[in-house]
Amino acid sequence: MVQRINRTNDYAFKRIMGSEEGKEALIGFLNAVLKPGPGKKLTSVQLLDRELDPRYLLDRAARLDILAQTAAGALINIEVQIANQYNIDKRTLYYWAGLYYGQLSSGENFRRLRKTITINILGFGWFAGKNKYHHIFQLREKDTGELLNDDIEIHFLELPKIMELDRRPNDALEEWMLYLNNLEGKEMEEIAMSNPGIKKALTIEQIFQKNKRERRVYELREKAYRDELSALAGARAEGEAAGEARGEAIGEARGIKMAQEAICKYLEARFGDASLGLQEKVKQHTEIEKLDKIINKIYTVRSLEEAGAVINGTGSAYFD
Repeated sequence: MVQRINRTNDYAFKRIMGSEEGKEALIGFLNAVLKPGPGKKLTSVQLLDRELDPRYLLDRAARLDILAQTAAGALINIEVQIANQYNIDKRTLYYWAGLYYGQLSSGENFRRLRKTITINILGFGWFAGKNKYHHIFQLREKDTGELLNDDIEIHFLELPKIMELDRRPNDALEEWMLYLNNLEGKEMEEIAMSNPGIKKALTIEQIFQKNKRERRVYELREKAYRDELSALAGARAEGEAAGEARGEAIGEARGIKMAQEAICKYLEARFGDASLGLQEKVKQHTEIEKLDKIINKIYTVRSLEEAGAVINGTGSAYFD
C-alpha cells in the first residue's frame, strides 16, 4: 500500500496544484478563497513560473510557490508556510512588493500595474482568536475604511483553526482547508463527490504517489522541513537561555549560514567543481536579504554564467 502524502509539503502542493493537469484543482481552490461575486468566478488561469527540475531541489531554502495570472491580468501567488519563523507578516509584504513592482520595466506607465494577490497557507496560528481562520488584508483609509485601490490583497489561511471547529464544512473553502489538513477516509470521499476541484486534486495525488522520482524529492522536502523545525527550535532555546537580543543574533547568523550552504549545495550539484569560485563568493555574502534574493533566482538559471550574474547581482538573470 502506498503511503499517503503530506499535502502541505510544498513540493507535493506545487506538483498537484501548480501543474497544467492540476489547473481544475487550482481554479477550484482560488474560487473558494477569493469568493468572487456572481458571474465573476475564475474559469481559467495561466501558470507563470517555470517547471522545476527535481534533481536540484536538495535543500530547505528553495521557495516552492505557485504563481498564476487571471484572464483579467491579476497576479496570484500562493505559498505554503508550515514552520513559524515569526516573520510571515513582513515576508509576505516583501514578496508581494516584488511581484507588484516587477510587472513594469523602466519607463513603463504605472497604469499597466495589475492587482496582485498573495495567499499564505499557514500550518500555525498567527492571529488572535480561535474561530476566524481566513484573514484578508487590503489598503484602506484608517478612519473611514475607504479603499485606496484594490491592487493589494493578502490572504492568510490558518490550517490548525479549521480543525478546532469540530463540525462539518460549511463551504468550499472549509472543504479545501480540511483537504490541506490531510483529511482521509469516508469524509474526504464525500467532500470530493461534491467538490470537483478536490476530486481532481486527489486523482493527481494518486499519480504523484506512484512516481518514484517524485516521491524521492517529496521525501527530501519532508526531511528539509524537519531540519528547519529543529533549527528553529534550537535557535529559540538558545535565545531564551541567553536573552532575546542574543537569540535574534543567533537566529540571523544561522539563517545566513543555512542560506549560504543551500546555494553552495545547489551549485555543487548542478555545476560541480566549475562552481567553486562562485561558492566562495556566496560565502562572502553576509546579508540575509541579499542571500534570499539569490535563492529566489538561483534555481532558474540555465548556465554557470547565469548563476554568476545572479550571485554578483548583475544581468537580467538577477533583475528579471
